[in-house]
Amino acid sequence: MFRKHALFFAAFVTAGAALLSACGGQTDGTPSAAPAGAAVDAGDAGGLDLLSGTARSNNAARDTGDLAPASAPADVRTKWVSLRAGKAGNLNPVVINGAGMTIYRFDNDSPKPPKSTCNADCEKKWPPVKVTKGTKVFIAGIKKSAIGVVKRDDGSLQLTIGNWPAYTFSGDKNPGDTNGEGVGGTWFGMSPTGGKVLDGSASGTTTPPSDNPPTPSGDSKAATSTILFDDAFFSDNGASQGLSFGSGDNACQNLARPGVTSSLTTDGTLKLWTGPNCTGKSTVVDSDVKDLSTIGFDDAIQSVHFGA
Repeated sequence: MFRKHALFFAAFVTAGAALLSACGGQTDGTPSAAPAGAAVDAGDAGGLDLLSGTARSNNAARDTGDLAPASAPADVRTKWVSLRAGKAGNLNPVVINGAGMTIYRFDNDSPKPPKSTCNADCEKKWPPVKVTKGTKVFIAGIKKSAIGVVKRDDGSLQLTIGNWPAYTFSGDKNPGDTNGEGVGGTWFGMSPTGGKVLDGSASGTTTPPSDNPPTPSGDSKAATSTILFDDAFFSDNGASQGLSFGSGDNACQNLARPGVTSSLTTDGTLKLWTGPNCTGKSTVVDSDVKDLSTIGFDDAIQSVHFGA
């Protein structure tokens, strides 16, 4: 742990460099009577640019996107959105944005078709995660297929996860706050698949456990890029390093900083090795891993092979 924290301010190799209610159960008094917003495919008409990793690991500009002040112009605030599966309070895993704020969903909304019913005063308390065509969306621990957009009543576009519109809460003041959890019995933290995450300490229920990475199916393509985070849950509190694989590259690559990785993102099948030059103990993953301790590889990776 000391070794990892000592590297906090060290330069790190990024994937960007390597690759380039009180609203309660109602809205503004009554549910909106406007026609349901039309769902827009993120990879098509929505025009979102989906990228693996976090804002920091992709060298996103500071004071823009999730880190822009509320007074910034809309085009600055929608330059990018960062979404990662993390921990906040008793919620685990829950989606967290690039500023470390918890993402919520509203039970009064609809996923089929996607529709936001939080407008007017409700929108002030629960700001929608708005995007525009070209917005970069950095994702870690969330499948690209879960990301979409929906047109709101005012014509703006709101990001969705698993077809559920995504929001932050004005009552959350600091990263990791979960003051919106359970408000009105209709607002809950959003899971990486768009489901609701329940606070076990408040509701008497248990928080859904973190998923171990699924057993590789065997039909995934070989990875072409990976970002390895020093901390679990793709946290930007520590450093990260990126690797990429292209034509003519060696499929086996050693890490510049071995033995410090606790979570990783990958765009395909990747074989992890505990020794240099793809030696030692190994395991295969084909999806993001939010906590490598769950598979016995925390702080153990020294090299990776792009493909099984």
